[in-house]
Amino acid sequence: MFENVKFVRSVYHLKDVPKLSLPTVILCGRSNVGKSSFINSLFNKKKLAKISSSPGKTRSINYYNVDDKFFLVDLPGYGYAKTSKEERAYWGKLISDYITKDKNIELAVHLIDSRHNPTELDIQLNELLKYADLPYIVLLSKADKLKQSEKSSAFNNIKEFFPELLPGENLFFYSAVKGTGRKEILSRFSKLFYLK
Repeated sequence: MFENVKFVRSVYHLKDVPKLSLPTVILCGRSNVGKSSFINSLFNKKKLAKISSSPGKTRSINYYNVDDKFFLVDLPGYGYAKTSKEERAYWGKLISDYITKDKNIELAVHLIDSRHNPTELDIQLNELLKYADLPYIVLLSKADKLKQSEKSSAFNNIKEFFPELLPGENLFFYSAVKGTGRKEILSRFSKLFYLK
């Protein structure tokens, strides 16, 4: 389980999504929130997803095949200021169209930096996931950068924005450095795709 994970392709237009129809988990979140680090740490493969020192580098929808059981799909990060307004609008529409039109999505994983409140774009993404009627979980990333005393504040802060979140059910801390949350996410994926 989770042994045969490989990068499939980068997609810039919805017409180019893989023809193989597999259930899908989407990863979404703002630029530099740690999606590539999440992928590498989750599957314990250091170079599976490319990590860039410059935020906003993921410009494509990146498909990963996990054991031929499901696709993990990394959506472009949003909100990076150095991209042009036109480019941000293009990627925003691509993400929105993908989320609302792809019928294979079974779960959305929304990463938010645990050190900061959700941005306006995080709130818009949350509304889009609800509009598309998709089950989703929120991962508070970079949790290793929080002191123990700051963690309860982080949970309380996020629930002010998204009161439907419940720790341990659809809200988790995640640290690619320390492995926090890894077991819980793999357990969620195994129940969805392996234990049917």
